[in-house]
Amino acid sequence: MKLVFATHNENKVKEVKSLLPPNLELLSLNDIGCFDEIPETSPTIEGNAQLKVAYVKANFGLDCFADDTGLEVPVLNNEPGVHSARYAGPQKNSLDNMNKLLTNLKNVTNRDAHFKTVIALAISSEIKFFTGICKGIITFEKKGILGFGYDPIFQPDEFDQTFAEITLQQKNKIGHRGKAVRLLIDYLSKA
Repeated sequence: MKLVFATHNENKVKEVKSLLPPNLELLSLNDIGCFDEIPETSPTIEGNAQLKVAYVKANFGLDCFADDTGLEVPVLNNEPGVHSARYAGPQKNSLDNMNKLLTNLKNVTNRDAHFKTVIALAISSEIKFFTGICKGIITFEKKGILGFGYDPIFQPDEFDQTFAEITLQQKNKIGHRGKAVRLLIDYLSKA
């Protein structure tokens, strides 16, 4: 089965590919010749995932799924949330985003946070949603060189390391995207 993952983010493609069974061939937006920046104008993570799959279905007619992920920090009214990729501005710079979050949490003791991933799957005319959440804390400084995005400042519960200090296999086992993808795979295996 071929399925389009509606993303240009090669880090996400690598993460998801490592979880998929061999009978599922994953294509990225680049693979299908879609180089457009799909607008993410919804006020919710679920809405943005749905916008991406709707765009691919409308313009390419292919079965696909998309994810949208947000890092939510309750003490900051769940910021950066739906604006996680553009928290520090439209340039989508991970270092700037992390620095802004660390500045906003300066002198804050409650550093609880969670990542939330929502996957929207569009097969035929149906859209299904799968959600994965990973709880943890925001560290006081960046640690590690693995991963991407906010990984160097997010330490998942029951770990002494950040996502940027653990392997992709470990991250996929406990992480938000891994949880959502496993729900997606389970659904596809029964479809």
